[in-house]
Amino acid sequence: MKNRWDASRFSEEGPSPLTPLPPGEGNLEQLVYQSRLVGAEGSLVLWGGGNNSIKRTGVDPMGNTIDVMDVKGSGSDMKTITAAQFPAVRLDYVRSLLERESLEDDEMVDFLARCLLDPKMPRPSIETLLHAFLPAAAVLHTHADAILAVTNNRGREITVRECFGDDVLIVPYIRPGFAMSKGVADLAAESANARGLVMMNHGLLTWGETPKEAYDRHVELVTEAEEYLNRRRAIRGPAAIAAAGPSRIAELSLQIRGALSSKSHVVLRFDGSAEALAFAATPGLEELVARGAATPDHLLHIGRYPLVFRPQEGESDAEAVARALADHRSRYEAYFGENQDAPAEMLSSDPRIIIAPCVGIWTAGKDARGSRIVSDIFVHTRRIIEDAEGAGGYESLPDREMWRGEYWPLELYKLTLLPKDKELAGHVAIVTGGARGIGRAVSMRLASEGAHVVVADLNEEGAREVALEICRLQGLDRAFGVRMDVTDPSSVEEGFQKMVLRYGGVDVVVSNAGIAKGGALRDLDDDAWHQSLAVNTTGHFYVTRAAMRAMKLQGRGGSVVFNATKNVTAPGAAFGAYSVSKAAEAQLCRIAAIEGAEFGIRANMVNPDAVFEDSRLWQEIGKERAAAHGITLEELPDFYRQRNLLKLSVTAEDVAESVLFLAGPRSAKTTGTMIPVDGGVREAFPR
Repeated sequence: MKNRWDASRFSEEGPSPLTPLPPGEGNLEQLVYQSRLVGAEGSLVLWGGGNNSIKRTGVDPMGNTIDVMDVKGSGSDMKTITAAQFPAVRLDYVRSLLERESLEDDEMVDFLARCLLDPKMPRPSIETLLHAFLPAAAVLHTHADAILAVTNNRGREITVRECFGDDVLIVPYIRPGFAMSKGVADLAAESANARGLVMMNHGLLTWGETPKEAYDRHVELVTEAEEYLNRRRAIRGPAAIAAAGPSRIAELSLQIRGALSSKSHVVLRFDGSAEALAFAATPGLEELVARGAATPDHLLHIGRYPLVFRPQEGESDAEAVARALADHRSRYEAYFGENQDAPAEMLSSDPRIIIAPCVGIWTAGKDARGSRIVSDIFVHTRRIIEDAEGAGGYESLPDREMWRGEYWPLELYKLTLLPKDKELAGHVAIVTGGARGIGRAVSMRLASEGAHVVVADLNEEGAREVALEICRLQGLDRAFGVRMDVTDPSSVEEGFQKMVLRYGGVDVVVSNAGIAKGGALRDLDDDAWHQSLAVNTTGHFYVTRAAMRAMKLQGRGGSVVFNATKNVTAPGAAFGAYSVSKAAEAQLCRIAAIEGAEFGIRANMVNPDAVFEDSRLWQEIGKERAAAHGITLEELPDFYRQRNLLKLSVTAEDVAESVLFLAGPRSAKTTGTMIPVDGGVREAFPR
């Protein structure tokens, strides 16, 4: 492992130092810098893992000089952490606990809350005692892959000694808390010259007088572990594995996501890399992965064990998925019942990792970020397993300890801090014509309520810009843009396939793309007529067909929302091609509602009128419509506003609100309807 510390500069963005080092050693700024360097190394910590601290002189509220410790806040991410995420605790208070013989977890948490210098600071790490009880000024703890590969094998302590010799301390696995912290402190006091401490199935602890010294020792020991594993690693030749094609992967993704979304929607992430395929082809895979996560910290994200999916002879994919999932749930329920040693409500029995030999590996989460976290951690778990196998055979904790880690109240507490799910949490939506106007507003609104959005448009650059804006506002992986020509069935199918491969499925389809061709029937040319039908009718058919096929395969229903028009019920003169093609779209919606009902697929439409903002439609036909009404182009918006009963202008955001209602659970018992969004145009009342 490369030592990335630059003694002359700090980093604000990770391992690329930018700002000058302030004077003095062992300060909080150095600790933040150390955190960023460690957090940038995926082989050291992942997604909030690891913790560190610095002891220093501080001032209490009365102005008295006291010893304090800045420690990583619970749940903070080391790669992005700031100084404000290091709560300061009084060392004299915390160290007084060394006199205790025992301390329950809930007592420890309550006590630490009273040790905070500022009660508004984040909750201190659950390993605060471990840091406080050690005399060194700076302490660093990680779940380094190489360390876990050395500890998680059948050689156990013997392997650790082979790797490091006798100047590294070893602590058998014990759950974090008072007992572990006191035991580590006693052991460290007896061995003042130790280079560090290896916690079996837990990770590495190093210390020093400065964050730099603790970091240097950490890199040194991890490097020794990596070199040891390289010497022991079995040489494997390249595996020749026949990988599945995208259509097969997409079909399985839909069926797996549907099966996992029986209680709440999940988002999938697929890994079909050569490394994933090679791991999925490992002999004895089921038994190997059943040994469990490398550390309880990983367990909280990836679950007790993956599901290995192997269809039996004569089974369809749907039957095989259902059987495999039922077996997995039964197995987890048995594990819970056999190992429960304290009152607890059983967590979800569904797998978060699904492995299919010759296909790849799926990971599941409540959103794209969640599935990405599971994926990242399991990539490292695979490497730990492979390295540990080479060093004697991978081995994890017994089921009882796994259960205690998974149902540890201090970790379950973090779940209570999560924000309430939004209306479309875990949903996947696709919006055609999403680059501008109503499509853009709908995309933004669905995303704001938790949906993952595929922005589809003939204008690929515009679709990507909208998707980037969504990601900026809602988080990475929450949207992406694709080019889609709704008049081309292959383009539509390709767009849906990209969505399924990215997120695992589809729940909401907003068929919005359209064009407007004006002109009296007697003057209308053939191209205008056929283009109107191609986009406004046939295009909606291609999108509807793809949606219903995917939703039926997924088996969880869904919502298709059509952007029709006020002209469906109140056509206008010199607007025949638009009105006729849109009326056909409305009939398509009704048929989709009839045919989709048995599969739980709802189909509804919105009928907007006179939405001018950011509208290509009005840019193309504005002059023509103004001329048809005998007014100027500048007078057109007010003309339409005065025409409706409420005398209000209709915006794209107004339409998006109605689409959101029809897309989500609030309209779960509504199908085949139309909602006017026109300010009240009397002749357009649905009838």
